[in-house]
Amino acid sequence: MPGMIPTKSFKMTLSILGVMSATLLSVSILASDFDAVSVKLKSAMASDIRSAAEVARDKNRKPIETLAFFGLRDNMKVIELMPGGGWYTKLLAPVLAENGELYIAFGASRVFNALKDKPGFENLKLTAINSAFERPEGQPFYNMTHIKLGVKKADMVFTFRNYHNFGTTTRADLNAAAFKALKKGGIYALVDHTRRHMQKLNDENRRRFDPVLAIKEIEAAGFEFVDFSNIHYRADDELKFEVGRKTVTGNTDRWTLKFRKP
Repeated sequence: MPGMIPTKSFKMTLSILGVMSATLLSVSILASDFDAVSVKLKSAMASDIRSAAEVARDKNRKPIETLAFFGLRDNMKVIELMPGGGWYTKLLAPVLAENGELYIAFGASRVFNALKDKPGFENLKLTAINSAFERPEGQPFYNMTHIKLGVKKADMVFTFRNYHNFGTTTRADLNAAAFKALKKGGIYALVDHTRRHMQKLNDENRRRFDPVLAIKEIEAAGFEFVDFSNIHYRADDELKFEVGRKTVTGNTDRWTLKFRKP
């Protein structure tokens, strides 16, 4: 009725509705921010530069959902660590070609040389060229030397299914290098094969890694844990077998973790 003073519960309702509206608006803005990335990603995924084997992995690796979770934008300065055969590089470089920057580092020379002269990859940059890998005889994990990225104020550092490959010291050095390269508020984004928490190393789990230990180590480097995603959760991976075995290859359970430099 006119002139009636709002009750306490009415005021609280208005406050809750305001918070909900602001949250929905924020989610909407974030979604619209990713729209441009999504369009470019779909174009990159359809490119002839990708092999049939790479395309076949799209369903399992879910690049659009993964990069949306991490918050990729097409104007970012991005570093991809240990790009392997360039599966993600072939998607990231076209997305960032016009407005952003993509650096690839650590074991990246082969991919760089294969892609640098291709249309859309002219701005791809190679860094950390002096880094070197070695696996001591009889040891299960690699060591690295010269772990310096030589890039400052990056928006995001990615590494996909690589963290498990290294020993404790090298993992700490990698985390420190990522922290140094990122700007304040920059994102450290990791995906890797899941090992059971506190499970000891055995012949079947060398290429898996405990996500709780990963969080502990990465926080020790100065990062804040932001979020995790179940995008790559696989209920039928019993976490018992080597990731290359036919029973699990291409269907491993993988943790997906997002950190921020404070």
